[in-house]
Amino acid sequence: MTRLKTPPKRPPREWWQRIARRIRVPLGFLTAAIYLFELSRRAPVPAAVAWSLLLVLPGLWLRAYASGYVKKNRELTTTGPYAHTRNPLYLGSILIAAGFAVALLSWLVALVLAIMFAVIYVPTIASEERFLRATFPEFSDYCRRVPRLIPRLTPSSPPRNESAHGAFAVSLYLKHREYNSAIGAALLYLCLLLLRPLAHQILHLWHGSGP
Repeated sequence: MTRLKTPPKRPPREWWQRIARRIRVPLGFLTAAIYLFELSRRAPVPAAVAWSLLLVLPGLWLRAYASGYVKKNRELTTTGPYAHTRNPLYLGSILIAAGFAVALLSWLVALVLAIMFAVIYVPTIASEERFLRATFPEFSDYCRRVPRLIPRLTPSSPPRNESAHGAFAVSLYLKHREYNSAIGAALLYLCLLLLRPLAHQILHLWHGSGP
């Protein structure tokens, strides 16, 4: 009688990496709900909203710039922003999230965003790097040249036996639908500027029309 082989157990961190990839979108909606809840409790400070643009706009630009280079699962992208940091898309997201936390001057939002990054995005980055290392033999050398998140000031040059290839392509930007990030940011700013005044106006009209 032959024994059935039991599948090898995955390390706990790999299990969590798989879960993190699946729940990051729902948690994103939950974070947005917490943000709107905080917005209902406190009036945005115009100066803080203005200062937030110093983080949000570079974050949007970085995500848009990176999306025009990356060819997911087909090629190891090492040019453009990927010559400065291995994860320009995540770095752009961090800048955008930090900017909106500044706009609302909310420690609760800042804490939620920090926890979400540590619990969701750190294991997601680790999982993606494990896939890239197994798929592209040159990835290990790329990791030695380019930092994971905090960008290097000068672009990394490929080894002499490799040629740099890849340029920004609008078709890739459109394919990845990165314009959705700009649309989402614009909607959040509209909420910051208009949601509370509109809600107060509706309540004023509601009470004014009462008996």
